[in-house]
Amino acid sequence: MMFEADQRIVFIGDSITDCGRRDVRAPYGDGYLSLVRAFVTARHPATPLAWVNRGVSGDTVRDLAARWDRDAIGERPDWLAVMIGINDVWRAFAGRPAEAVPLPEYETTLRTLLRRAVDATGCRLLLADPYLIEPDRTDPQRAESDRYAAAVARLAAEFGAPHVATQAAFDEVLAVSPASLWADDRIHPGLPGHAVIADAFLRVITG
Repeated sequence: MMFEADQRIVFIGDSITDCGRRDVRAPYGDGYLSLVRAFVTARHPATPLAWVNRGVSGDTVRDLAARWDRDAIGERPDWLAVMIGINDVWRAFAGRPAEAVPLPEYETTLRTLLRRAVDATGCRLLLADPYLIEPDRTDPQRAESDRYAAAVARLAAEFGAPHVATQAAFDEVLAVSPASLWADDRIHPGLPGHAVIADAFLRVITG
C-alpha cells in the first residue's frame, strides 16, 4: 500500500466527494471516500491514517481556487486526492455556459493549484478523472468530458502522481450493464456507482 502509518489523506472535489459530509453524513460522507477509508482500514488495520473530506457540492476548479488555501494547503496533507471537472463540463450542457470552465482554463488552474499544494506542504498527489456515466463516446458531453480526463492524465504524468482512471472504470462496467444501474443522471452515482469509483481508487492505493 502506498500510504504509511499516521499520514493525513485529504480528498477534495465536488458533490461526488462531498456526499453529505457537511451535514447528516459528517465527516466522511456516504460515497466513494467512505468506502475507500473502510476498505483500506479493514485491509491494513495496523496502519493508522487520518482521513479528511473537503468535497463541496457544485464546485468547479474555480471554486477550488477560492478555497484552496484553507481546504487543501491548510489541511497539511501528506496525500492530496483531487477529483474535479464534472461541473466544469456539465454547466456548458445545462444552459449555464458562463459557469462552465473552458479546458485551457481548467488545466492551467488545476496545474497551478497542485503546484502550490506540493510546494507549500510537500504532499504527494492522487489525481482522479472527471467522468460521465455514458457508454456512447460520441455523445457531445461524454466527448468533452473525455478531453478533461485527458488533461488530468497529463497532469498526473507531469507531477509523477498516481492516476485514478475513473472514466475507464465506468467504461468497464458499462460494457456489460446499463448506465441506469450506476446513476440516474449520468453523474451522481448510487452506492454501486460509488463502489466503482472506490474500486478504482483501491486498485491504485493498494495495488
